[in-house]
Amino acid sequence: MDYKKTNAPTNTVTRNMNDFREGTDNVYETVAILGKRSNQIAVEIKDELKRKLDEFSTNQDNLEEVFENREQIEISRFYERLPKPTLIAEQEFLDNKIYYRNPAKDKENL
Repeated sequence: MDYKKTNAPTNTVTRNMNDFREGTDNVYETVAILGKRSNQIAVEIKDELKRKLDEFSTNQDNLEEVFENREQIEISRFYERLPKPTLIAEQEFLDNKIYYRNPAKDKENL
């Protein structure tokens, strides 16, 4: 997913707890879903950032030649300004973009 185009807020927003009960009928189950999804998002963002920064890495171990690369700094700043993974996960949940299922509830319905 393209997290650069998300409409999630970049800072904390007060939410209505009833909005998080709609899909699961249980706030705690929703929190568990959001936690797992935010971990997935964090790993994806971290891997993407690592790939982009690896393009600038050098194989030299000379401490005298350490310099700041302007492009590298801009990439890092861009990723720092992105919304936090938990805020992205919350927005995805509220927009019904997260697929989840509970195997225990599936067994009860059989």
